[in-house]
Amino acid sequence: MHSFRVLAILAVALTTSGAMAQTATTQGDIDTDIALLRSDVQAQKTDIIAHSMQLTDAQAKAFWPLFRDYSHQQQVIGDQRVQLIKDYAAQYDTMDDAKAEALMNRWLSYDDAKTKLRSEYYPQFRNAIGAKQAVKFFQIDQRLSMIVDLKLASEIPIVQ
Repeated sequence: MHSFRVLAILAVALTTSGAMAQTATTQGDIDTDIALLRSDVQAQKTDIIAHSMQLTDAQAKAFWPLFRDYSHQQQVIGDQRVQLIKDYAAQYDTMDDAKAEALMNRWLSYDDAKTKLRSEYYPQFRNAIGAKQAVKFFQIDQRLSMIVDLKLASEIPIVQ
């Protein structure tokens, strides 16, 4: 039963607006709900960034294509987290040291991938919109990510 609880929590936690997911009964339903919610979150994130950045026309022309590429790469990395949480939920009741070790290694790999992505894209954003605006973007992006991380951390049960 922990599997469905954690997966439902994941679906809800991936939204920053607090919208509730319908209760999914099959893995396909869960995957569909997660995909829809992630799409909604991305749209909300784009709106928040557009409002917060206040880019000039020239900056916007350089920023938005780069942002789309960056967001796509974030989604690819985010897929790792979704799968990690699904696997954690599936193994929660039968967790042993070997499973915990494997999950931890994947979690560390996920964290490394996020950091590497920011490191790779910062110079591109800096060149496109200037250092101050690039830092502002990464601050906003990080804050939005922290909201999701905090929600996940508060809802996913700790290993027993």
